[in-house]
Amino acid sequence: MAETVRDVMTEKVETVEPSDSAVDAAKKMKSADTGAILVTDDGDLKGIVTDRDIVVNAVAEGKDPSDVKVEEIASTDTTTIEPDADIDEAIKLMREHKFRRLPVVEDGQPVGIVSLGDLAAERDDGSALGDISQADPNN
Repeated sequence: MAETVRDVMTEKVETVEPSDSAVDAAKKMKSADTGAILVTDDGDLKGIVTDRDIVVNAVAEGKDPSDVKVEEIASTDTTTIEPDADIDEAIKLMREHKFRRLPVVEDGQPVGIVSLGDLAAERDDGSALGDISQADPNN
């Protein structure tokens, strides 16, 4: 059984710059088959932008996603965790802050992301979320 965040996190994370457009972020999400991308500036974590951020804060507001900058729609009050932290600490943080995804940072640089699905697959692989998280994408 995995014990640390490093054991369950997704290591390959996509990033965008704050000045990139919502369309740029969406294209990276599509290419990486993910719903969240970390926002970095010169390698430093500045926030996280999700597919929901693009829809709710740009499209549903009637804004042109090509004109909306990531910095306008991303969450910037980002809590992080170290890769060698215990999985229980990640669960506690995600529960406390109601996060679905938690950026993993080492020496100030993003090195991964851990999701509810990652934790469910590890701790409760028989649950609906665990099953869905382990299944192949159905794009």
